[in-house]
Amino acid sequence: MSKRIDLTDRRFGRLVVLQFGGRNAVNQNAMWLCQCDCGERVVVDGVRLRSGTTKSCGCLRRELSKKRVRQNDQFQHYVGQTDQLTTKKGVAYSSVRQSSRNKSGVVGVSFDKQTGKWFARLMVHKHYVLMKSFPTMGEAIEARKEAERVYLK
Repeated sequence: MSKRIDLTDRRFGRLVVLQFGGRNAVNQNAMWLCQCDCGERVVVDGVRLRSGTTKSCGCLRRELSKKRVRQNDQFQHYVGQTDQLTTKKGVAYSSVRQSSRNKSGVVGVSFDKQTGKWFARLMVHKHYVLMKSFPTMGEAIEARKEAERVYLK
């Protein structure tokens, strides 16, 4: 193990090193407790400090991002457009729409040409809670609607 370079009281960007904060469990690099100009305290890898990779607690990135957004003409073009809205879970409303390939007219209901049956599907939290075949489109649609009432309401 190499000798640790003491970075105490040195400034790196907006960060001032306060004290040694231990070693990184993965690569054994020295970690340092730093105070940002905004008042936030953060533990940073010494290599990232000395190389200039880490310059703040994250406040610098947020400030630069806000500034760039205001100067970005493409972003300004989309401000106020309703097709860019998202749900509380972060899903874009524009992505929750019927596919142009959908022949049943109902999301989650499709026809399988090989078996000649209609399939109803519903996925919740990356698991199918409904995946059944039906002889008629009406039965598949009704099963999908019932599953939506049970799992999505």
